[in-house]
This record gives sequence, C-alpha cells and structure tokens, in this order.
Amino acid sequence: EAVAQVAFADRLLLNKTDLVSEAEELDRIEARLRGINGFAPIQRCAHSDVSVGSVLGINGFDLQRALKASPTLLDAREGETKHDASVTSVSIDQGAARHMRTVQQGALDLALLQSWISQLLEERGGDMYRMKGVLHIAHAEQRFVYHAVHMIFSGSFDEPWGDDEPRESKMVFIGKNLDGEELAASFNDCLATRGNMKVKEEALRFAVGEQVECRTGADTWSRGEVLARNYRDESMPPGMVSPYQVELSGGHLIWAPADCDSVIRSVKRGRGEETRTRGRE
Repeated sequence: EAVAQVAFADRLLLNKTDLVSEAEELDRIEARLRGINGFAPIQRCAHSDVSVGSVLGINGFDLQRALKASPTLLDAREGETKHDASVTSVSIDQGAARHMRTVQQGALDLALLQSWISQLLEERGGDMYRMKGVLHIAHAEQRFVYHAVHMIFSGSFDEPWGDDEPRESKMVFIGKNLDGEELAASFNDCLATRGNMKVKEEALRFAVGEQVECRTGADTWSRGEVLARNYRDESMPPGMVSPYQVELSGGHLIWAPADCDSVIRSVKRGRGEETRTRGRE
C-alpha cells in the first residue's frame, strides 16, 4: 500500500507543487508524510525536476530487502490502495526539550537493549515497518547505529562521539498501532541505571561463590568459582558487560559472555575438574 511505500522510503519527493496555490496545503501534506516517516527528507519539486545526485547513489532503500520483509509490496492483486490511519511514527529523543522529552536521559545497557529490540521484532515485526536510531551505549566511546525493516535488523558501533558532543540516544519507529508510552517505558527499562542493573543481576542463575563449569573449548568444560556478576573490564568489546567473572581451578580468570547452559552450567556430582563432552557421550 502507499503508506508502506512512504514508510520504507529514504527520500520523499513532493511533486507537482506548482499546481498548489496555498502554501498551507503543502505544509499539511508534509506534516502527514512526516507523521508516517519521520527521518526521510522531503524535497518539493515541479515536473519531477530534481538533481540526479539527490535520488541516486544514496545507498538507501534496497528493493530486495524490502520484498523479503514485505513480499506483497509490489503485488497488484493486493487490491486498491487505501489510507491506513493506524500507520504512524514515534520518536524517542533524549535531547528533546525537557517538557517534550518522553524518556529519561543516560546511557543504555547493550544487553538490555538487544533483548528489547529482539523481543519487539519477534512479537511486532509484521507491524513494524522501520526502525532507525543512533544510541549512547554504556562503556562505549562510539555511537551505536542501527536500522531495521520488519524483522531484518542490522546494528554496529560507528564513529566515536565528539569531545563536546552530547551523548544522547535518538530512535524513530514507523509502523501500525504504535504505543508511544509503551515504547518510551521499554526504552527507560534499558537504561544502565542502578535499578535496572540490579534487576538484570537478580535474573542471573548463579551467585557469587557458587561452583560452576565453563566451556573453555569446543567440547571441553572447566570447573571454577563465580567471583563477580555483571562484570566489566577494559579488555572487553565496547558495551560488553559479562554476566559472570569466573576463577578457574588453576587460578586463571575468565568471563562468561552469556548466561546460558551452552556457556556456563552448574556442577553435577561425578564430574572431574575438567570434562570433555564427547568423552561422556
């Protein structure tokens, strides 16, 4: 439908402006377009007179990616184009004026953020046309840039923040039946605050001092003791906070990248100091 095409667009051309006598009418149309797609620039034109450089070679919209996300996008059998008032956009901006800001300020915890985005795409991917953002992640000097079309997601650390640049997160969501208050509340739950970190730590399976086994090879497990939870040191990748720091039996210190049985597990009776999975199978 036409609304979906506007939502997917990286550039919007408002053509035939020479036929509109009232500037207020063009402003109204632009406002409607921005309500659907808040981050695509709008260019007014007449007789489709625009420079080639403004629409080609911008590395923006990818038709194959869009068709994979929405297979019926170009299907003429889908019926007449209809206006869908349920399609809107929601913006989250930590740099907005205080009386307009819907979220708290501060850095985001990478693991909490990834968990939220994954859940959002899994549960609402069909209704989520696009997401885009530049994010301030705790324990990272670089900004985190991400883009999603339906359930297709890509994100990575990009250029470092400037010395005098405010480290503030900005996100845009475009889709059907978006709940701005719910999105803002979920964003706040991902902030690296003391309260959120406490909730995150309380969800971990093992306590400090508990005996565990860690995968230290493709099929090798080594016994150790949990020394710390929500562990971070400067040798770790940007934004990374490990669920556990573990001291192995030989005194070697390691950190577990995830709190799952394929990485770290409880010690069972009868296991030696080091075990090989294939040897027991």
